[in-house]
Amino acid sequence: QVQLVESGGGLVQAGGSLRLSCVASEPTVNTYAVGWFRAAPGKEREFIGTTNWDSSYTYIPSSMEGRFSISRDNAKNTVYLQMNDLKPADTAVYYCASRNYAFAQGSEKASEYVYWGQGTQVTVSS
Repeated sequence: QVQLVESGGGLVQAGGSLRLSCVASEPTVNTYAVGWFRAAPGKEREFIGTTNWDSSYTYIPSSMEGRFSISRDNAKNTVYLQMNDLKPADTAVYYCASRNYAFAQGSEKASEYVYWGQGTQVTVSS
């Protein structure tokens, strides 16, 4: 069973930056697209972005593009979410998720992802 573990969350002041990591337990995830999502209290889960297996295709919605970026290092079985100019509205639990279909593109739909991490809390103070 593939496991994903997020880390790098914490408390940061508005305008600050964080880099979240998502480490996979097995190298097979290196052939899968990985997505990032977040969930804030009282709000629906929100898609942040996705990258395919070799980073040749990365998609981040326009609402977040410019502040958020995704990269991966398959030698380390790790996908990163870089977050800059953070705002209090970015406060949420952040999750990474992986598809299980080799070489497929990522998706905005949470239902397309099979493996999920436990999440890491990001809190942005004003």
